[in-house]
Amino acid sequence: MSDSAYEAVCKARRQVDGGNPEGAAETLRTYLSSDPDAVSPRLELARILVYKLEKRAEGIEQLEIILSADPDNIDALKASTTVRMTDKKYRKDVDADYQHLIGLTPGSNRSEYAKVCAAYAVFLRKQMVDFPKAAEYYEKAIAADPEAYEYHQDYAVLLLHDIKDYIKAKQELEEVLRLKPNSLSARKNYDLLMKTKFDADGNLKKKGFMSRFRH
Repeated sequence: MSDSAYEAVCKARRQVDGGNPEGAAETLRTYLSSDPDAVSPRLELARILVYKLEKRAEGIEQLEIILSADPDNIDALKASTTVRMTDKKYRKDVDADYQHLIGLTPGSNRSEYAKVCAAYAVFLRKQMVDFPKAAEYYEKAIAADPEAYEYHQDYAVLLLHDIKDYIKAKQELEEVLRLKPNSLSARKNYDLLMKTKFDADGNLKKKGFMSRFRH
């Protein structure tokens, strides 16, 4: 980032902190009028439009400008998937963007790869309602970062509510309790699962009724 672009971004952030997001957006628009290819000021403008000014469509337009010039821009892809993932009209585009983003995320950065896979799994579960594929990407996230308890926790919820694989759910909840022993929600779900779905010997019951689980 050039010094002038950096200064524009810093000025805009100070304006936001001072309660003037409109002025911050104008600062960045003014800068971009003379340097339209600058990525960081456009990313910052998109962020302000979406999260500070509630001008979501305009923010998405700014991200699309970046991606039209550089489809492999990881920061813009992350921002774009995050902003659009809850809107049904963008589902196919977001799905394609997540797959592209996963392909771009370096495998050497296992924590970052895990974050992207887990975010994609959330999207697949909630927006695409593709439970098997969501499970696949939770497993990828866990394989990349097995000590992150939240991936085991979210995967357990998917297994309990949607896939109904209680043996795997038991294993994932046990991992959560290993990594975060004081998790009350994991303990309640684990105890309820063992009570309703497993017998006294720890074997899965063939029949039974499962009451509501808490996330």
